[in-house]
Amino acid sequence: MSDYQVNNPATGEVEATYPTATEQDIQNAIAQADTAYQDWRQVSLDERSAILHKIADIYLERQDELARIVANEMGKPVAQAKGEIGLVADIYRYYADNAEQLLAPSTIDVDSGSASVEKRPVGALLGIMPWNYPHYQVARFVAPNFMAGNTIILKHAPQCPKTAEAIADILKDAGLPEGVYNNVFATNEQAATIIEDNRVQGVSLTGSERAGQAVAKIAGGALKKVVLELGGSDAFIVAADADIEQAIKGAISGRFGNTGQACNAAKRLIVVESVYDKFVEGFTNAVSNMTLADPLDEGTFIGPMSSKAAAVNLQEQLDSAIQAGATVLVEGGMVKDKPGAWFKPAVLTDVTESMDVYREELFGPVAVVYKACDIDHAIKIANDVPFGLGASIQTQDAALAAEIAEQLEVGMVTINAPSGSEANTPFGGVKRSGFGRELGTLGITEFLNYKLIRDKS
Repeated sequence: MSDYQVNNPATGEVEATYPTATEQDIQNAIAQADTAYQDWRQVSLDERSAILHKIADIYLERQDELARIVANEMGKPVAQAKGEIGLVADIYRYYADNAEQLLAPSTIDVDSGSASVEKRPVGALLGIMPWNYPHYQVARFVAPNFMAGNTIILKHAPQCPKTAEAIADILKDAGLPEGVYNNVFATNEQAATIIEDNRVQGVSLTGSERAGQAVAKIAGGALKKVVLELGGSDAFIVAADADIEQAIKGAISGRFGNTGQACNAAKRLIVVESVYDKFVEGFTNAVSNMTLADPLDEGTFIGPMSSKAAAVNLQEQLDSAIQAGATVLVEGGMVKDKPGAWFKPAVLTDVTESMDVYREELFGPVAVVYKACDIDHAIKIANDVPFGLGASIQTQDAALAAEIAEQLEVGMVTINAPSGSEANTPFGGVKRSGFGRELGTLGITEFLNYKLIRDKS
């Protein structure tokens, strides 16, 4: 049986199954990407830009249909899925409009003659993508690389095959030449084969630490460039002077958007002691009033988790924390009398360093609240995890926000709003959250040949 199937997390029903790629399919995809690169690299930026603008247009035209597919595949509420599609269109337009400037050669001041650095493509690349933002994650990898002149082989998450097909259809309908984008329903072993092939020049993965370690090991052995966007356990720091109502709203959307299944979700709420009780009262009241609902309903904020396996794993982490002594502020967990992957939001406090969950990523609707003596203590708690993706700071003091931001060991800091993503701002982290950046001015730089041209005549 193929791993690629639509298993609706709201109903538990398998709605479609797709065959895994054959070895010949894999070889064909590599050959097509390599062959297409030779022509695509010569296509003008204006022509590439026109195709990317068309891709953005089609995304918006098909927004409703695409959102419903996402809801059925991984449970994302359709209103949030539509928001993801809107961001995807922004990403394609950003690179379409700015690639000429971003890829412009730079000059070097030398004693004699001239020197410049050209930014050139490198060839075929492999992308290994996750299920939680199935359109956005692909767009932030492929859009800049299309404009750079690279070609793509794309292995999507096994639970999003219909989305994978929809993406391939959009790119084809927008006029992208054959072979520039190659969707493959590959196994992990086949992905390793692609990475090791000499015609493939690099790999970008968004996923778990474990997947990142495996891919990095294979790529390192093959001397291939890697970009990894892995896990996160982002801190959401609430200072004494924060607007508490705003902070509560931000914490709700930051922790429970996409049913808590985001690498940069506000997983750890760190609140200064003087406002802790007020924050906790408002936050727990809001969480207690959340209603699980059909992801196909436009008014739904929180739907099922992506899969039964994901829900079971999160339940095990929740149970472990409670057994180790964590306090339950809002009781939640798997809904066992309902088919699918439904999980009621939970809130914990009194999580200590001795508990496994203190340094684990909770990928789902479980929030952990920490009481900090002061801001220095809050920063210490924020940094005391193996991850370093993002963080959020709630304060009305701009100088304090800047001071906290400077001390946080993360790749991204957001002030007075939950962490998010925009087409023109770089995304990525440090420590075990991976390395490399996507989006913004840096997103187009990862897979380029910075070619020095030195004229001494």
